[in-house]
Amino acid sequence: MVPVVSASAYAAARQRAAFAERVDRARIVVSGADRASYLQGLLTNDIAALTAGTGCYSAYLTAQGRMIADMNAYELGDAILLTLEAAVKDTVMARLDQFIFGEDVQLGDVTDAFAQIAVVGPEAATVVARALGGVDAGALAPLPEYGNLRVASAFGAAIVARIADAGEPGFDVYVERAHAGALKSALAAAGAPEMDEATSEALRIEAGVPKFHRDMDEETIPLEAGIESRAISFTKGCYVGQEVVIRVLHRGHGRVARRLVGIALTGAQPPASGAAIRSGDREIGEVTSSTMSPALQRPIALGYVHRDFAAAGTAVDVDGVPGEVVTLPFVSPGRR
Repeated sequence: MVPVVSASAYAAARQRAAFAERVDRARIVVSGADRASYLQGLLTNDIAALTAGTGCYSAYLTAQGRMIADMNAYELGDAILLTLEAAVKDTVMARLDQFIFGEDVQLGDVTDAFAQIAVVGPEAATVVARALGGVDAGALAPLPEYGNLRVASAFGAAIVARIADAGEPGFDVYVERAHAGALKSALAAAGAPEMDEATSEALRIEAGVPKFHRDMDEETIPLEAGIESRAISFTKGCYVGQEVVIRVLHRGHGRVARRLVGIALTGAQPPASGAAIRSGDREIGEVTSSTMSPALQRPIALGYVHRDFAAAGTAVDVDGVPGEVVTLPFVSPGRR
């Protein structure tokens, strides 16, 4: 059965604010004087350039250029907070630990210690400030993407970080796990309803944001998923997997075997994950995520197709339902 998007929660996220606890995310703290230089040699983005209160999106690759994980990295001033897909947390922790030799670096798994709650929508800054108490919305609103603040709140020390990966601009709020229920009640009292998974997924897919273990996995090269402009620094020094990325970009002119694309479909039901994408009699790829778009009032999907069929306007069908490849995002974040 296809999950039903909550019309009221979706409307709140687009027009006011709504929240969702990010139970699918894990949290790792990297501390020590050498934390930035240590991560600089492992992750794809320019971690060494981060200053207190800033952050970035990055990937962690194998030597073969395939993804181990994607993550947000936040420099807090005395530590770097990494947030990533919960299912790969143990793998990432083990791999990071293997590369600590003489550096002053400590790793901490704080997944169970802190809750991570996304608050999205045009009024997110006001709602977060009101719910936390004693926090100035004027200090939150101008935060750039991945900007972060430590604040004193009614629930003790909290971290507020600007996000864009939830499909609608907003913030992730981090509080001690014991305060999660009270914070959610405060957000609801401030006018933000809670979103269910189907609604959160609709926002994400409409924004064309790929999710690890859904639209990317351990066989994915970042260029296939189209995340290179956000996740990869082309001016920093060496990192694990760099040779493969550079080879594809320079020798291969950026050509990869497949590309993640958006597909807009006719009909009344979104296709299942794994459904075959065809062009005529040829199978050219498969669906990775799908939803019934509240904004477009039609089924939409993310999926990989052979590079020869990745251009916008290409006619395809999924399980016999006609569709076409479209330019992502389906719906621009911030659209009212």
